[in-house]
Amino acid sequence: MREGYEGTGPGAITPDGCAVDLYARLTVGDEPDVVAGAVRAGAHILELGSGAGRVTRPLLERGFRITAVDESSEMLEKVSALDGRVRTIRSPIETLDLGERFEVVMLASFLVHTGDVSVRRGMLRACRSHVTDDGCVLIQREGADYHTNLPRERVDPGGFTVRILSAEPVGDGVNEVRAEYVFPDAVWTQTFRARPLTKEEFEQVLLEEAGLRVDKYLTEDGTWVRAVPVR
Repeated sequence: MREGYEGTGPGAITPDGCAVDLYARLTVGDEPDVVAGAVRAGAHILELGSGAGRVTRPLLERGFRITAVDESSEMLEKVSALDGRVRTIRSPIETLDLGERFEVVMLASFLVHTGDVSVRRGMLRACRSHVTDDGCVLIQREGADYHTNLPRERVDPGGFTVRILSAEPVGDGVNEVRAEYVFPDAVWTQTFRARPLTKEEFEQVLLEEAGLRVDKYLTEDGTWVRAVPVR
């Protein structure tokens, strides 16, 4: 388990506190629509941090080809069962080196906000080194109030409740975030470290650490971004 990360509940827990059985149950939101509206139909997508395939599955159904990367073998077992069009690779994102490039690279799940700067830099380097010069990187950012207005909760259409319980500072601009997922038959918690980034800080990080620039904010709240290599 990584320092500052923890997970509780039934089933296997990954090094960053994610419960495999939980992530296999989570419902998909508007992510497939955002991706489909931002890239060429049928593109080959390198999905970094695929988890159990929550977003992978609907993208496959839309005709995209997927290479899914995750550091958890238990997560990738869920992905492998989805469809023959998906290739799975077990690796931490920050050390990934496939020796190939993709038209689309996707870094979702707020991974760009990871508290460890060295890990974030490695993730962004992996994005840049695996995207073609005329391709794009799709990045999911935290919302502006993600670390404030707490605690808060929402009831998911899938019939479970998600609570963000707290975001406590632990130094160097990093917060330790506690989340809870309540299902009728099980409860999972996850603790992780995240670094809030303003829009300006996010854009500076992209440019300085990966040689990427924002091409377009894809959602009104600015949480989904299409970035392209700086030429």
